Amino acid sequence: MLSYTEIIFRLVSAVLIGGVIGLDRNLHGKPTGIKTLGLVAMGASLLSMTGMNFSMVQGNLDTSSVSRVIQGIITGIGFLGAGVITHDLVKDRIHGLTTAASIWVTAALGIVCGVGYWQIAGIAMIIVVLLFTIGRPLEKMLHQKWLAKSTEERAAITKHEE
Repeated sequence: MLSYTEIIFRLVSAVLIGGVIGLDRNLHGKPTGIKTLGLVAMGASLLSMTGMNFSMVQGNLDTSSVSRVIQGIITGIGFLGAGVITHDLVKDRIHGLTTAASIWVTAALGIVCGVGYWQIAGIAMIIVVLLFTIGRPLEKMLHQKWLAKSTEERAAITKHEE
């Protein structure tokens, strides 16, 4: 059985990590934010810890039980993420894929916190935040460079790169 201090640390680390990812989504006007992703991470952490505690057999951890709990979390989160993906018929564009992916990765980070690897979760959170921070301007620059060219220019560049 985990100590209350350990339980609190795992849950708080999950909420903080989810909240940091949610902050980026919130600041960019996306449908998820600090509270949503904090709850996703904490829920995944809670279920992971519960799965670990219920799967103790004579003092040994039954990893197949924990694996089933994690599979259930990931499946359930997939439905939550699917709910934020929309198709704009007018512009023929899909929206919400990054938000859905952020929900999924936040649940995974919550699982990692729940099983006690909050250091790994912290490193992964930093990578996610860097990806959001660096990825957005990089994509914009590449789109401007690539989409500003005519079809013939893009074809010539592609042919030259092959």
